[in-house]
Amino acid sequence: MSLAHWLTEHDGIAHSQQALRAGFTRYAIRAAVDTGVIGRVRRDWIALPDAPAELRAAAELGGRVACLSAAKRLGLWHLADGQQHCSAGHGSGHTAVGPGQRVHWSIGPVAVTRHALVEPVENALVHIADCQPFVNALAVWDSALNTKLVTPHHLARLPLRTRAARAVRDAMSSLSDSGIETIPVARLAALGITVKQQVVLAGHRVDGLIGQRLVLQIDGYTHHSSAAQRGADIAHDRALTLLGYTVLRVDYRQVLFDWPSVEADILRALAQRLHEAR
Repeated sequence: MSLAHWLTEHDGIAHSQQALRAGFTRYAIRAAVDTGVIGRVRRDWIALPDAPAELRAAAELGGRVACLSAAKRLGLWHLADGQQHCSAGHGSGHTAVGPGQRVHWSIGPVAVTRHALVEPVENALVHIADCQPFVNALAVWDSALNTKLVTPHHLARLPLRTRAARAVRDAMSSLSDSGIETIPVARLAALGITVKQQVVLAGHRVDGLIGQRLVLQIDGYTHHSSAAQRGADIAHDRALTLLGYTVLRVDYRQVLFDWPSVEADILRALAQRLHEAR
């Protein structure tokens, strides 16, 4: 196996010590660098030209991909903040932090191997809780539960050092299909409004039920990919209305960019006692 092929199997970048342990010689490494097949990152990391930018950045800083950047690699639902997040590692204090980069100096609850370039999911979740607004962080934690990358029991046993991380852990739930469902539930909870999730009404689950009669349906960014799905949703809304429920349906854009209007409508519905059984 060539060094380039070996690097391809290791996300395109590795520490030179890892290559040596895999059986490649220092001469082979130098030859590959001299011919341009691979390049060096700092002194001890070797990488293919198309190695992921976030892994290169972590190696440059002597750290690991962390926080939202790790969440992105793991496929977790998150709201991007336009920054490359890295955790501090050995020697990172001597490297300048570039524009658009954010370094996390806290140590996560899970030990990391010496040459790892990505934080474990548990450490990334702690970084997110300490770095992001509470509701945004909760959406990522819920996504991690929903995708079964972690379990409530496992997270409950971790010694979390910060108040922010403990607060998110106390509020997390696996009931949201995506963060766009977590966000309204958390925002309404802050107002003292309880939203029951995944309640079965008229043969189908609803995203949220307030009281006995106010239904909150939330359409995600990729929702209604077909006319058939859209038709099924409208039919279900109609069935709920005939059963005496009030249905408020909102979409991704409204949750993220027009929440005050949505919140105001929910409060008006509560003022009219539309959430109460009659």
